[in-house]
Amino acid sequence: MNIQVQCCGIVLLLFFLYFYSRQKNLHLNTGTAFFRTLIATLVSITMDALSIIAICNMEKLPLLFVELICKTYLATLILPVFCAVCYICTDIYTKRVEYRRVLYFNAAIGLVGIPLIYLLPISMHCDVMGREVYTYGPSVLAAYASAVTYFVINWILLLRKKNVIRKGRRASMQFWMLVWMGAAIIQFFHNELLLVGYASAIGIMVLYLKLENPEMNLDRETGLFNQMALTRYLKQLSNREKHFAILLMVFEHSFYKNSSQESETIAEMEMIRFISGMPGTMAFKSAGDEILLLYEDRAGAEEGLKVLKKRFECGWGKDGQVFRHPFWIYLPDSSVLQDVKDIALLIRHVRQNSKELIDNGFLQIGGELVQEMYQTQKMEQLIFDAIEQDWITVHYQPIYATAEKKFTSAEALVRITDKNGRMVPPNDFIRVAEKNGMMLHLGEIIFEKVCRFIKENNPAQYGLRYIEVNLSAVQCAYAPLADTYIAIMERYGISPQMINLEITETAVFGTKKVVLDNMNRLIDYGVSFSLDDFGTGQSNLNYIVDMPVSIIKFDRGMTNSYFENGKAKYVMDAAMHMIHGMQLKIVSEGIETGEQYEIMEALGINYIQGYYFSKPLEEPAFLEFIRVRNV
Repeated sequence: MNIQVQCCGIVLLLFFLYFYSRQKNLHLNTGTAFFRTLIATLVSITMDALSIIAICNMEKLPLLFVELICKTYLATLILPVFCAVCYICTDIYTKRVEYRRVLYFNAAIGLVGIPLIYLLPISMHCDVMGREVYTYGPSVLAAYASAVTYFVINWILLLRKKNVIRKGRRASMQFWMLVWMGAAIIQFFHNELLLVGYASAIGIMVLYLKLENPEMNLDRETGLFNQMALTRYLKQLSNREKHFAILLMVFEHSFYKNSSQESETIAEMEMIRFISGMPGTMAFKSAGDEILLLYEDRAGAEEGLKVLKKRFECGWGKDGQVFRHPFWIYLPDSSVLQDVKDIALLIRHVRQNSKELIDNGFLQIGGELVQEMYQTQKMEQLIFDAIEQDWITVHYQPIYATAEKKFTSAEALVRITDKNGRMVPPNDFIRVAEKNGMMLHLGEIIFEKVCRFIKENNPAQYGLRYIEVNLSAVQCAYAPLADTYIAIMERYGISPQMINLEITETAVFGTKKVVLDNMNRLIDYGVSFSLDDFGTGQSNLNYIVDMPVSIIKFDRGMTNSYFENGKAKYVMDAAMHMIHGMQLKIVSEGIETGEQYEIMEALGINYIQGYYFSKPLEEPAFLEFIRVRNV
């Protein structure tokens, strides 16, 4: 009796069944479909072995019973291929209604084939030594026809829906189907070689190792579900159109009292066990310092928050000497999101932009914050498109020299228009670009456009000595900035004296050495610097002393305060006196009326910038303005 191959297949499947059932399971649709396929294959191989035993003992057993066993094996032969179709469909038909419709259609094929297997006659063969044991006849042909039908459906789905099916799943299923079909063809022409069941077991092994091993969804350090598992689970919830609540724990700071590394590790394990054991809680390690807890509804999340806060008031570990103090981010209802896949984006946005979280240790996310996140995302895409499609332009605002009575410089101001030609407010996209890292690329584009403008139009012929170009704090903290800008100036062959770079006081926060290194490198090359927005934020004269600048720019708000606030006059008068005493020049921004201009000129302000003279102008209009006014 030759059932060694079947026994090997059964042992192999039992091995994977044991490990699959022992691991923490995420209960994804694909996992459920895989489990059904595994069980169907195990049943099929077991029935294969039983049919061989029955045929070898058919002289001792009733013929009808032997036929029933053999036909049942043939019926179960269809099951793994049917389950394989269902497994593939979990990727293709994500909506439950669509999936069920396809499932019923495929089940109908089996409902036709299986009755034929039982109704049609079957013949059995067993040689004297019991080494060649097989079945043949119309019943066998009906089984093969049904299985091949499912096989063809599988291949049609794999080929026609290849853009929908995950690449790894498609490759694994193609391998399984090829192995299964190869074994079926061999067995069809050589009935004594019973290979189909074992081929199915090999396919299950490939699916398990490459796609359905539950360990792939677990974080190795904590045993919680990992980021990949969260993404897959959220996708499934989205497909089911199910809403939920989220509680995010952010462990940025911890306090350890008389604790060793060992006790901290023990405390960490205790905390993870406590979180994992909370009823109704799905726990994910979503990032290095984050644990995300997912609940079916708001009530469950609020109860979980209550339990956790109370537990975190106590210490962890053997002696209770390890204290953790997480920040809490709470999303009561996922329906405020356009797509649940946006949760990771929302968390990043909240952590980067919400000071309330840092101040209070707790933040509840509502619709307003979600809309702010979507606006930021939209702006990021606009900046990306503007860079790709060259929607970025530079406008120039003239700066008037009070002593020389003419325009001697201008400030370059970036402008972006969207695909409809609408001008985007600069403050909106600059703020986003500085936070997401796009400012470095955007800044280089602006600087290159200014250099090209100087090269092609030679504004010095109209009396301009330099163009002012703004540098953001992100750019100033970029170590290769000086080398990059020098390379651009050399590429266009312009004089460095034609460039004045504006920096703000915030540029030196935490990166003073890098900023000064860049400034000194550029100053040595011939570039000059201005300190922009003096009079805002943490302004004080220490910055003027420390920074190698030649011009100070009074912010528009400071200028307006001079006209509106009596006390501000004394502050501004004192600042001007000290700045002039250090042999530095002053630019006053935001001058809009003739009266304001006359007062600033009388005070000894060196340069005036504002709508009184001109708004920022596009290149042709700016050149015409300078040519006419300076002549």
